[in-house]
Amino acid sequence: MSVIHAKTALLPQGWASDVRIELSGGRIAAVSPNAAPRGQRVDCLLPAMVNLHSHSFQRAMAGMTEYRSAGQDSFWTWRTLMYRFLDRLSPDDVQAIAAMVMLEMAEAGYAAVAEFHYLHHAPGGDSYDDLAEMTARIAAAAAETGLGLTHLPVLYERGGCDGRALAAGQLRFGNDPARFARLWEGAARALAALPADTVLGVAPHSLRAASPEGIAAVAALNPATPIHIHVAEQQAEVAEVQAETGARPVEWLIGNVDLSPRWCLIHATQMQPFETEDMARSGAGAGLCPITEANLGDGIFGGVRFQAAGGVYGVGSDSNVRISLSEELRLLEYSQRLSAKGRAMLAEEGRSTGRVLYETACRGGALAGGRDGGAIAVGKWADLMALDCSGPDLGASREDMILDSFLFAGDDRMVAELWSAGRHIVTGGRHAGRAGIIARYRQAMNRLRAAL
Repeated sequence: MSVIHAKTALLPQGWASDVRIELSGGRIAAVSPNAAPRGQRVDCLLPAMVNLHSHSFQRAMAGMTEYRSAGQDSFWTWRTLMYRFLDRLSPDDVQAIAAMVMLEMAEAGYAAVAEFHYLHHAPGGDSYDDLAEMTARIAAAAAETGLGLTHLPVLYERGGCDGRALAAGQLRFGNDPARFARLWEGAARALAALPADTVLGVAPHSLRAASPEGIAAVAALNPATPIHIHVAEQQAEVAEVQAETGARPVEWLIGNVDLSPRWCLIHATQMQPFETEDMARSGAGAGLCPITEANLGDGIFGGVRFQAAGGVYGVGSDSNVRISLSEELRLLEYSQRLSAKGRAMLAEEGRSTGRVLYETACRGGALAGGRDGGAIAVGKWADLMALDCSGPDLGASREDMILDSFLFAGDDRMVAELWSAGRHIVTGGRHAGRAGIIARYRQAMNRLRAAL
């Protein structure tokens, strides 16, 4: 049994002092406020959250697309460049990149990641001998880093709502529902050696890329695991879905799918007020990626309306152009302020902005990851993050002000320790395996950039 003693800790009922946390079997076995110091001592202990949306391979593109091509750049021109890049990725590259991403997530304060995984096949679309070869590489990265994993193999059937064939850049993604079912079974085998907190879900890519029949088929593979889907990220996407179905994407899902807390709708930055409210009432979570959504010019999620309707949200790093838990939450709030021309938009009576953001994202991330975590409570996975409060910003902070200072005045350098299901993988702000992981990532990047 491991023991942690925190000077202050955020518990489900609020802040507490001198909290002793006992860990056993990867879970929280006991929580004792006002306890005598024993075990590892930390300044401030928080529940650690799930990064609920990642395409790990895109991390290697960071810094490569920040220039103007002909006309106005957009998500769609970025996507074309992404297709060109991924044609050069080998399984070894994918594993090296994924390990780097997971290291950075751990050091940023995330205990787990929901990997939205659609790079399945070899260049040109040919299958590897093992259909789940690429999943095995993501699993290997998780095993090396110790980060918790919710793996979401993606069904990608078609090039658009009209059923057109996949274009060259999409061939590595493609499966029909029958082959996808075999891939999903292979993914289960590839994940079997990982720890007990590992989760296997599914992800129909989007209403553009997955048919209604395909969405129903993958949702039925396991009725207990998470389902994630890209939805309403871009205006052109909304127009295409509406032209084909007569409904906007979120509107269509509400009317045709049994939305529930199993579902996580990624982005949803292009919604009408009625969609925002109906989505919140359905129990489906919102998967928000503010850094990527800003980088790609997607738009602003209706966070104030969604929260007022009882919706739950979490954050993810999507393209991994920058991996920063604190910046995702800061940008989420700032986007609401810029949209409404106000301040403290997501704060509530009795809870500061930082606390609402952090607690909601912990709850939403755990829900999206199908992960029994997100709170410092007995029986939950021991997903824990400790902040170093010795610096000038946190030294004099108390209770909610700690989170406000961390998110609005600080950054991820304040993250001192991280546990994922009891695995102590970040110590003194650094992942134990960082030297080797960074060396392999650099080797992969040198080869990839030389080939471009």
